[in-house]
Amino acid sequence: MTLERFRWWHIAEVLPIEEDLFGAEKWSAAMFWNELATRRFYQIFSEQDQILGYAGLSVVDADESWVQNIAVRRDAQKRGVGRTLLEALLAEAAAQGSRRTLLEVAVDNEPAQRLYARYDFEPVGIRRGYYQPSNTDALVMMRSA
Repeated sequence: MTLERFRWWHIAEVLPIEEDLFGAEKWSAAMFWNELATRRFYQIFSEQDQILGYAGLSVVDADESWVQNIAVRRDAQKRGVGRTLLEALLAEAAAQGSRRTLLEVAVDNEPAQRLYARYDFEPVGIRRGYYQPSNTDALVMMRSA
């Protein structure tokens, strides 16, 4: 298993994962291209040349960073992939000097919320109707460095 930088040529392989996990709320290829073009910190987790998961971080400034996304293929869940990706993002946030890291997670995604809570993320707000087109609320969670 390897953790490496997410590159443009990985986009085609992550799009089916996005479709499976997020359906109509999936990110498009253009969204990933934009993230990479703006030099956001993205990692992929792979095994035998197959991507099992990916994650991204946006460092705003010394005060804050935002987890952009964490996604793990269904058949690779509960194997520590999400945890490994989250730890990589948090290490990068610390290396960049971020004092707090925030994220948004669907209010009905309890497994992800439990993972984030294990890393000291705490709920700090709700974004009503954040995820479209389902109109699902997002729980905003924050962790101080």
